[in-house]
Order: sequence, then C-alpha cells, then structure tokens
Amino acid sequence: MAKTITLFCAAGMSTSLLVNKMKEAAAAKGADYDIAAYSLGELDVQGPKADVILLGPQVRYAKAKVQAACPNTPLADIPMQMYGLMDGKKTLELAEKLLGA
Repeated sequence: MAKTITLFCAAGMSTSLLVNKMKEAAAAKGADYDIAAYSLGELDVQGPKADVILLGPQVRYAKAKVQAACPNTPLADIPMQMYGLMDGKKTLELAEKLLGA
C-alpha cells in the first residue's frame, strides 16, 4: 500500500505545484506514494491519515500544534530554499528520510 505524504500550507495553492513536482520525482524512481497538499484548516481530517507530514514555510509557526494533533506521525518543515525552488526531488527525499525509506 502506498505511503501517504501530506503537505500543509496556508491555502494549499502554491504547495500543490510542489506536490506535482514530488509526484514526478516519485514516478521517475518508480516509487508509489499518495502525495497531497491541504490547508492547515484540514489538519484534523487529513493529519491522522498521513504517514508523514511536511509543513510549508508559511505555516512553520504551527509545528507544535501539528505535532500535538498527530503525535505519532513524522513531521518536518520544508526548508525555505527547497520550497522556493519548488524542488520536488529534494522534498520527496526529505519525506522518505522521515519514513525511513
């Protein structure tokens, strides 16, 4: 079964572009992941379904809240440069590292 990589951001718009780049990177290496972006407002619904959670730089301030809501889920914030470059490959590698893949 595919692991679920969930990204949270302010509105889910710019991060959806990064999600597409991550999907391309996963496909290029033959990896099967369920990758999606949501606004932080959907944390209670989408957080518990995630195998790993990545936070966009604009919601980094909410890291403690996310950790409290999903205490058993690996969590990291996406480095600003990685996010700014929309580096799907490196962001995917960050998620895989958290998954222990």
